Amino acid sequence: MEHDRIATRAWVLHPDIKSDPDRRDPGPALEEAIALAVALPDLEVVGSENVPLQRVHPGHVFGSGKIEELGARFSANDIELVLIDGPVSPVQQRNLERAWDVKILDRTGLILEIFSDRAATREGVLQVEMAALSFQRTRLVRAWTHLERQRGGYGFVGGPGETQLEADRRAIDDQLVRLRRQLDKVVKTRDLHRRARAKVPYLIVALVGYTNAGKSTLFNRLTGAEVKAEDMLFATLDPTMRRVVLPDGPEIILSDTVGFVSKLPTELVAAFRATLEEVLSADLIVHVRDISHPETEAQAEDVEAILTSLGVDQETPHLEVWNKLDRLDAEARTAMQARAARKDDVFALSALTGEGIAPLLDRISDALQETRHEARLDLPFSAGKRRAWLFEQEVVQDEEETETGWSLTVFWTTRQARQFQDIA
Repeated sequence: MEHDRIATRAWVLHPDIKSDPDRRDPGPALEEAIALAVALPDLEVVGSENVPLQRVHPGHVFGSGKIEELGARFSANDIELVLIDGPVSPVQQRNLERAWDVKILDRTGLILEIFSDRAATREGVLQVEMAALSFQRTRLVRAWTHLERQRGGYGFVGGPGETQLEADRRAIDDQLVRLRRQLDKVVKTRDLHRRARAKVPYLIVALVGYTNAGKSTLFNRLTGAEVKAEDMLFATLDPTMRRVVLPDGPEIILSDTVGFVSKLPTELVAAFRATLEEVLSADLIVHVRDISHPETEAQAEDVEAILTSLGVDQETPHLEVWNKLDRLDAEARTAMQARAARKDDVFALSALTGEGIAPLLDRISDALQETRHEARLDLPFSAGKRRAWLFEQEVVQDEEETETGWSLTVFWTTRQARQFQDIA
């Protein structure tokens, strides 16, 4: 007989560091940290608070008085897990766990846990495992440095800690090699699927945005699909793609992607680069923003920064969607719609109610048409495969046979021009 698992009692702390140049408004920052915690199943968030700090204490994050005060609060509430919304070093983690007799999880660890719980595809699972192991390895190296200092001597005689460290590090490295091999196989399979799609002349439109901005709701609205769309951070992890027929006829592939978040762990940015390849090869990027969120501007900057770090081509056209109009009062909604109307590439709408969707679809059609350009190609008779590909893509406008081959006029996108160069 199965028993319901008892939820772990957790407390969320957001260190509000006054000296941090990237300091965010502590109110929304704490709300996001709580939302991250709630996104992990089997956690009961019993309490939360902002902790003002001038600077981070190198050994404990917080000062001794605050540690004592928080410890009493955790003890009184039977807290088992404390989530600290920020980086916590292995030494700080060990010291706090000893002081409070609880388990500590920092922001990176929490996001890794969420991704581990949510990954559904084989590729997603492998990527999360690799990210977690890479994170674990860096902490392993740092966590054991205190042993060397405690042992003393000249380092000629390896202590038990050193031996264990090497064994652990080797075990992680071996596992990483195994995972990379498995991931390579999965990526090759997905690459074959992508090549098969490339034969079909569909343009790719990628939805990107901060986590919980409403991408999946918009995706469902545009495609009629039933992708998981919850009011929860990281509801979507694995990319979903659907064919969509735009009102004026052209068919596109719409891709829903993992949401971004501020201070996304570098291990995850690297691990999910492959998943986000659909964004890298997109003909049009639609950046979905939660316009009702108090930190919407900062969130937009985070998304743009991550897209840049992933290597998204700056020349790829962007549209911006100001989503969740339904959450604004009448006055704010009217003002937001007026602001958006003054910009060619910004659309204020509600993916939930469908308000404002039609103008967005029209603009997507226009933007995709604008991405195409004319080119003249001269192919020898030996390039029959490349010529056939051009006709499969339906980009040939005109063709003349010459003494040495074919002279063609094509009307294609930059992405198709790049794909053409890769054909042997």
